[in-house]
Amino acid sequence: MENRGQKRPDMVDELPADKRMCSSLDLRPSSSNTSNQIHTNSTHSMPETQDNDMDTSSSASASSQSDGEPEKDSAYGSCDSDDMEQQRSSLRGYHRQRLSSDHGKFKKIISSLSEETEPSAQLALLTELCEVLSFCTEGSLSSMTSGSLSPLLVKLAKHDSNAEIMLLAIRAITYICDVYPRSAGILASHDAISALCQRLLVIDYLDVAEQCLQALEKISREQPLACLRAGAIMAVLTYIDFFSTSIQRVALSTVVNICKKLPSESLSPCMEALPTLCNLLHHEDRQLVENVATCLIKIVEQAGHSSKLLDELCEHGLIQQVSDILSSNGRTTLSQPIYNGLIGLLVKISSGSVVAFKTLYELNIRNVLKDILATSDLPHGVSSSHPLGGHCSQVYEVLKLLNELLPRLDKDQNDQLVLDKESFLVNNPDHLQKFGMDLVPLLIQVFNSGASLNVCHGCLFVMHKLVYLSTSDMLVESLKNASISSFLAGVFTQKDRHLLILALQIAEIILHKFSDNFLKLFIKEGVFFAIDSLLAPGSSSELMYPVFASTQLAVDSSQMSSSRDLKCLCYAFSTNQSCTTTSDAGTCKLEKDSIINLAKHIKSKFLAPELYDSEKGLTEILQNLRALSMALNDSLGTPTSNGSLALPEEKVDNILYQIMEKLSGKEQVSTFEFIESGIVKSLTNYLSNGLLMMNNRERQGDYDVVIEKRFEVLARVCLSYPQLHSGGTTLSFLIRNLQSALVSLEAFPVILSNGLKLRGSYAVVPTRCPISYPCLKVRFVKGGGETCLNDYTEDFLAVDPFSSLHSIEGYLWPKVSLNSTNHEKLSSSQVAFQAQNPPIHLPSNASSSQVNIGLASIIETQGEETELLQPTPDQAVGANPGEPSSSETHGHEEREPQLNAEAGPKLEGHPASCSNETEQKLVFYLEEQPLDPKLTLYQAILGHVMKKTDSFSVAKLWSQVHTITYRMAVKSEDVAHPELLYSAEDVFLIDKVAAYMQCTPFFSNMFSCELVSDLEKSCLIYDILFLLKALEGMNRFIFHLVSRERICAYAEGKLDNLDSLKVRVPSVPQNEFVSAKLTEKLEQQMRDPFTVSIGAMPLWCNQLMVSCPFLFSFEARCKYFKLAAFGLQQSQPHDSATISNGRLSPGALPRKKFLVYRNQILESAAQMMDSHARHKGVLEVEYSEEVGTGLGPTLEFYTLVCQEFEKSGMGMWREDNLFLTLKTNLQAEMRILSPYGLFPCPWPSTLESSGGVQFSEVTRKFFLLGQVVAKALRDGRVLDLHFSKAFYKLILGKELSLYDFESFDPELGRVLQEFQAIVNRKKFLESVCGDNHMEFDACFRDTRIEDLCLDFTLPGYPDIVLSSRTDHTAVNTRNLDDYVSLVVDATVKSGISRQVEAFKSGFNQVFSIEHLRIFNEEELERLLCGEFDSWAFHELADHIKFDHGYTASSPPIVNLLEIIQEFDDVQRRAFLQFVTGAPRLPPGGLASLNPKLTVVRKHSTNRIDSDLPSVMTCANYLKLPPYSSKEKMKEKLLYAITEGQGSFHLS
Repeated sequence: MENRGQKRPDMVDELPADKRMCSSLDLRPSSSNTSNQIHTNSTHSMPETQDNDMDTSSSASASSQSDGEPEKDSAYGSCDSDDMEQQRSSLRGYHRQRLSSDHGKFKKIISSLSEETEPSAQLALLTELCEVLSFCTEGSLSSMTSGSLSPLLVKLAKHDSNAEIMLLAIRAITYICDVYPRSAGILASHDAISALCQRLLVIDYLDVAEQCLQALEKISREQPLACLRAGAIMAVLTYIDFFSTSIQRVALSTVVNICKKLPSESLSPCMEALPTLCNLLHHEDRQLVENVATCLIKIVEQAGHSSKLLDELCEHGLIQQVSDILSSNGRTTLSQPIYNGLIGLLVKISSGSVVAFKTLYELNIRNVLKDILATSDLPHGVSSSHPLGGHCSQVYEVLKLLNELLPRLDKDQNDQLVLDKESFLVNNPDHLQKFGMDLVPLLIQVFNSGASLNVCHGCLFVMHKLVYLSTSDMLVESLKNASISSFLAGVFTQKDRHLLILALQIAEIILHKFSDNFLKLFIKEGVFFAIDSLLAPGSSSELMYPVFASTQLAVDSSQMSSSRDLKCLCYAFSTNQSCTTTSDAGTCKLEKDSIINLAKHIKSKFLAPELYDSEKGLTEILQNLRALSMALNDSLGTPTSNGSLALPEEKVDNILYQIMEKLSGKEQVSTFEFIESGIVKSLTNYLSNGLLMMNNRERQGDYDVVIEKRFEVLARVCLSYPQLHSGGTTLSFLIRNLQSALVSLEAFPVILSNGLKLRGSYAVVPTRCPISYPCLKVRFVKGGGETCLNDYTEDFLAVDPFSSLHSIEGYLWPKVSLNSTNHEKLSSSQVAFQAQNPPIHLPSNASSSQVNIGLASIIETQGEETELLQPTPDQAVGANPGEPSSSETHGHEEREPQLNAEAGPKLEGHPASCSNETEQKLVFYLEEQPLDPKLTLYQAILGHVMKKTDSFSVAKLWSQVHTITYRMAVKSEDVAHPELLYSAEDVFLIDKVAAYMQCTPFFSNMFSCELVSDLEKSCLIYDILFLLKALEGMNRFIFHLVSRERICAYAEGKLDNLDSLKVRVPSVPQNEFVSAKLTEKLEQQMRDPFTVSIGAMPLWCNQLMVSCPFLFSFEARCKYFKLAAFGLQQSQPHDSATISNGRLSPGALPRKKFLVYRNQILESAAQMMDSHARHKGVLEVEYSEEVGTGLGPTLEFYTLVCQEFEKSGMGMWREDNLFLTLKTNLQAEMRILSPYGLFPCPWPSTLESSGGVQFSEVTRKFFLLGQVVAKALRDGRVLDLHFSKAFYKLILGKELSLYDFESFDPELGRVLQEFQAIVNRKKFLESVCGDNHMEFDACFRDTRIEDLCLDFTLPGYPDIVLSSRTDHTAVNTRNLDDYVSLVVDATVKSGISRQVEAFKSGFNQVFSIEHLRIFNEEELERLLCGEFDSWAFHELADHIKFDHGYTASSPPIVNLLEIIQEFDDVQRRAFLQFVTGAPRLPPGGLASLNPKLTVVRKHSTNRIDSDLPSVMTCANYLKLPPYSSKEKMKEKLLYAITEGQGSFHLS
């Protein structure tokens, strides 16, 4: 390791600005303290702001690395254990000798200090004592030794006449407490604390005061009460402003230690210190502010019993200061627990203080709370590092504060506090009015976002209070704008009694207060139908709303808790929670018939009987939509006798126009009306042509033309309307209605472990092997009346939960078949858990800890922190670790990914599909319900349990014995398939037009995948999901659809001008298809460590991610992708998060260093991938003859590799676009710079070389490119590649067609489309006129095709001959169709297929490319290449850290931010590469940069304006001199970022 601050002499003058790397361990602050005496009366001391010259290389060993040894392993503590025992013996001997020596030294020093009075001798003895203490261990000291030293040191610490003696005595006290913490009590008994406090209250020497703070901090850890009584709080805070930031942190740590053990009866010292603490909340140091916040939180907790004390806290300005820090950028600077704790502080203080209550209203605290609730989707962000529901707890704290800011409704007339709060709101009605207007919409948003049950209950609880207390007409408008009626209708689909009773109470209050305003809305939104269904389940069966038709009240919530320690929701917002005992908390306070009685009351008081009439109870818009739905269904009915549609095509188009007009009209269609109208089912049938219900789709292919034609019609209908008044399109209105319906109807479960601990176990079924997760206990029983099978043991077996039912059948069949002899019946005591005597085929290297003894030790629900064994990637999301694999025969050895595309876990919805090669022999039943053989055992049992009840215990699922019945399988009869909904007119269309209609591949695959296997296909949710999937596909292919529709119109003579083929179609933003509720549910599931670790996520997560990935946000899919592709171990950031306090975190992967050469970038990349492509370790680059390694050089290496791949003349890419000339090492090189992105150059199968380039070399480079891209994704590196959209589609496994030319060569694509239109017109005329057709004179823009002089060579590639047929020499009208097809095939199909396959093969060496299919083309580019967008000033300030002499308001920082904003794209890329090593930011932008971009003050020569900025790319660390002007800063910065590229050296 190079020394800090040293420069290589020969590089000082050569490097204008140095870029360098360091190990993250070098960033640890030094703990050394100065011992210089600084008398405050004579010398003014300023806190040091040195940056300690943090330019350090991570390793200087590069110079000694031989050229033939490119690979280097990171040294993370591995050692040779051959002579370990001998070393241990030597160490024990040395330790005993050292202890004996230390004891002797202590006795000598104690004896001398007791007798010596001469200051110089005392000073020498103290110096020796400090030296001994600094190297001794706890065993060297004893109570006797510290007891003898303590009075002597305390006496010397009071030595006023000699500052050096005081300093060394206090330092010795510090060391004693550090080495032997129990000595703090002895020191306290000898009045050491008072002596130290006295030195802090009258500071004569700054270094003595600093040492006193260090000593007090050590003592306060063990003796906080003694420190409190001695006045240590005020002692350390009185002159805190005089000390440097690091010493201030020490002082605050002392106060934190005291406050953690603060007794409620001794708060007066804290009250005295409160003003100082409040002022420190605005300090610029985050750690110090968090310590202050911790102190305040503890003080308020202890003062909560007294309203007088709470009022006194308010008088000191506590509320104002906390509100300020919450409203500023506290959420980005403070850790989440501290931020939540500050909200909890306001909860506590407002619950017992009227002063706090009033102050919060006057400070407009609602604005702060509104901001928190408005960003309740924060867990969807990429940069979120909180593993389990961090933001949910923040929202819950906000709800508790809102609850306290609204007086209790069941008030006691003797409770003066509640009466005072209520009186304040009555006298200030504006406060409550603004609260309602701002918060009701946000509470509804939080409720609908898929939040937990506690948060949902809190939202309703607060809304109930708001509605009850409010009398303002403004609230009426707010409730209408928030769609309160629609919201309540959705709440009534819930089954929790607490949610239902609150919804009924809200409905009753609204009807009582604002009946005239909401009565019609309640009818429109179906609220009354929902209330009626509560009274008589099944009475509303004629409704299509499935939940209303089957709403049943859930069991008591005391039975719904999945953890025994959870309180009933009745007590969740109880103000007087201290009075609630543990036994009472589990007792529900809701009466048995309270919901029924309240529903009856609402119905009898507010609802007229005629409202429930089938006609009168429906709104006009609902009746109209129903009529249109029926008309659309009728048009798809049985064909008439003459073979025509039941309705003409024009009539069907008109029906669609009317439906879209109703959905996007001025009168909003409610969710209830949309669902009840039947529009969803009608549109599904129309778009699918009846194919959705078919299991056998062999006949589908002939009717893809009809289906695509209907999508064209729908696209035309949606595009025919102009931009609507609300800013949306017709299609967006349809999507929003579908999303609202999905939110109301879906009930996909979130399975949380609630504190379950992961333990290894031993599975007997299907193969005996140790596994790193629990087993399921299963008893297999023969079905009643089954005569063809044997009985099996009555004892339960330990079954791998993720084994398929097919593999379980393979285990059982030999044992239960009548043909089987010598059937073994094994009891559970013999086979379930064989820890003592494992089977002989257990791996020899499997330790005994891998085999657990009993399930009781596997599952623990003690609320402790979850302990996770890191699974292999096969145990990731959707994986099937239970199947026999190499992992079971090799213990816990690390497995490398396979070389094929099937490596790693699958993203498909069926992790363990039943094999079709062997006939099913057994059928399994659970409680007489058959189990799906395509599921794993865990999924089958979980699905069965959840169908029975919404509430169950996860712990019980693992601990109870499941009885599964087996029977002989019976061959299933062939099921008759429903007839296709096609007509004679469709047949005509197919026969006559299909020949010239090129179907879009998407539509032919739309019906090939199952959406969610748990849903019946007749279920309305299934229809909604299918319709969303269809519309999302239509939205992505809308250019294809409209272009082809224009071509067909030209062919049929409806258009005459080829210019009319040019289309520009608007598309709906992709985030319109994202379901916030499902995204939050998936986020919650992925934040649960237990289910993620064992791959036990609910089936719907995997299946919807495969079939409908667009429903989830990009950020959520990124997390899912990492879990599925890499497993839990690599799903967390690993650049800075893996190293904590200098140690590797448990989940961190090993790192590999690789030596590369700048003049051989591609060759180095090939060697790197050959060695490490299959490995899971993180690669780090070190350049030959340069110092530094780590993140910065690695990112720059990937950037250089990308530039190499973009060079011209390699035969990889189409080069018919723009070029950029690069000068490197005096050689001019051409780099392809296409505005449309890179697309593979065509290479026909007959061509092996062209222009001196061998095709084998081209495929080799595509193979390497695939490896590089996959490795960059695995390691989290950003690439600077600009692929075309069409190439991304190829990566995702999608087919390309004529219409994809638009994304890489639009001019060629436009000409080919016009040629295709001419061909189609010719074919259409031939099909209509038959043999009597006139000769068609085809012209291309007034020019005959023959006169274009085209031959059958590929445009732009004259060496590539498209066809060798004799009639394919020149292009004419007769062979124009062949020409277009051959050009399309050579350009996007056969001509590039080998290159694409080579890319995929290289990619699959790292991980399966199939995992990328959950992204679209734009998202894949974002995933690979990160972000590159403009930066707003406030974004820069929020996401950049300023330290070591700079703050956000420092003039140089203000200048820097302005300069960065003024950069153009080229300068911004150069700046990013200079600071981070990559010219683009990671996904998520500047906020996701890890480590955070830090700017510090650079201290160097006296001539500041002559210095250059320098960086540490490993830490994204910019050292910026404080230039005299903005112009000078910009000049030096531009010089540095342009001339300082290309090397890493020390500065």
